[in-house]
Amino acid sequence: MKSPTLLDGKAISEKIRNGIASELKKTNADGNNPPTLATILVGNNPASETYVNMKVKACASVGMLSKYVRLPEETTTEELLSEINKLNADKSVHGILLQHPVPHQIDERRCFDAILPEKDVDGVTTHSFGKLSMGSEAYFPCTPYGMILLLKEYGIEVAGKHAVVVGRSPILGKPMAIMLTNLDATVTLCHSKTKDLPELVKQADIVVGAVGKPEFIKSEWIKEGAVLLDAGYNVGNVGDIEISKAKDKSSYFTPVPGGVGPMTIAVLLLQTLYSYQGKFSPPLK
Repeated sequence: MKSPTLLDGKAISEKIRNGIASELKKTNADGNNPPTLATILVGNNPASETYVNMKVKACASVGMLSKYVRLPEETTTEELLSEINKLNADKSVHGILLQHPVPHQIDERRCFDAILPEKDVDGVTTHSFGKLSMGSEAYFPCTPYGMILLLKEYGIEVAGKHAVVVGRSPILGKPMAIMLTNLDATVTLCHSKTKDLPELVKQADIVVGAVGKPEFIKSEWIKEGAVLLDAGYNVGNVGDIEISKAKDKSSYFTPVPGGVGPMTIAVLLLQTLYSYQGKFSPPLK
């Protein structure tokens, strides 16, 4: 078997971002009307603050503007909905991102679904999920879409392959399973109540780690030549797959960090550009 290939999300995300910057130089030559991404952060979660700051810097790097809405920890659902509605009505705002997680007293799903579909550049609304499941154009959840773009960039064939997705969150595991299905993979979606998980993973041509537990998917579960996509990022700079050992058995693998994470932000910027241009991400096929 040939040596495994590292799926370089950092390099591919840079390529996407350069393309966005170039496109904006053409479509907004005078620089007076750039795309604007509004990010809402509720509370004082340090990790969330870090992510928001990364997104603000990423916007600036491609010529986009950021609108940063910071709300206190005690914000209610109704107060958050009011802020979202203001951004929905603001014609200068092209994308809205509500940073997850929000404090426990807030109905997060209700707030996500208040974002207008045409501004849902993070792909988190029920409407966007439904469009994705039907194979329509939409804004897709950024992390799974980033993984799909990595597969496409490296010419990795998905059709006819058996993919095992470990994790079923509505903005990661479930949409990834749907995207792979839309690309003609046969998908097994696993979770905390799945029986014989190691045996299922051993059958996979493509393994997606999306469970949020450090190195949960063990190297001995991986079959020779599998493609490893690790969407996890845990304490100690490790993902959800035991990549340090499993990568030697793989054909392709994403490193942690530097694999899926940079692609997530690149897709967020790409879909903000699409919103600015008045279009959605195209169907996957």
